[in-house]
Amino acid sequence: MDLKGIEITWLGHAAFRFRTSDGTTVFVDPWLTNPSAPEGAKDQDRADAVFVTHGHFDHVGDTLDLVKATGAKLFCIHEISVWAEAQGVSEPVGCNKGGTLEAPGGIRATMVDAVHSSGISGDQGIVPGGEAAGWVLEFPGGPTVYHAGDTMVFGDMALIGELFRPDIALLPIGGWYTMDPRQAAKAGQLLGVSTVIPMHYRTFPILAGTPEELKHHAGAAFEVATLEIGRPLS
Repeated sequence: MDLKGIEITWLGHAAFRFRTSDGTTVFVDPWLTNPSAPEGAKDQDRADAVFVTHGHFDHVGDTLDLVKATGAKLFCIHEISVWAEAQGVSEPVGCNKGGTLEAPGGIRATMVDAVHSSGISGDQGIVPGGEAAGWVLEFPGGPTVYHAGDTMVFGDMALIGELFRPDIALLPIGGWYTMDPRQAAKAGQLLGVSTVIPMHYRTFPILAGTPEELKHHAGAAFEVATLEIGRPLS
């Protein structure tokens, strides 16, 4: 896996931190207090942008605290941006599927489809969170990374691959709420990526899919890169 100078850190579940050579630091789905998170994960000293895929608690996670503490710009679907602003977030950037935005550090971010739900849990029960999505992040001089959020495999992943040519896909493999390893192997093939980083597994016993199963189903179609939680890779 060639990260071309980009540092990537898996913080457990679906939470990832990316850091570019100029120090720009972005997070996707920062549930930094998840059961698998490394010690001190919530105490981040820098965040320039936060991307959220959908409204479920295990993906919105600690977004509000992180954005407020660091001044990071929040990027999300329109309905979540309205909700976040009502929670005190300053000028969140709401968009919708197909929209391409320029984020800090010159990162081009495109919101793409996902097949999942997106309700936001709170004191009033579950409120609408728009639709679930994924993000394609094009790092200047670096790789193009697709974070699928929560989804099952769907045929239009082939279009994501054709249009954006991601190098790396972050795919859920746990099953039950998302794809299992067999479906994720097909997703990687449709995307045409060279590397799949599995996520959203083993956080809870119900998320039983494993990287070993993914490797079995993928064969030689792509590299399966299993990251160690909390250990930066560059």
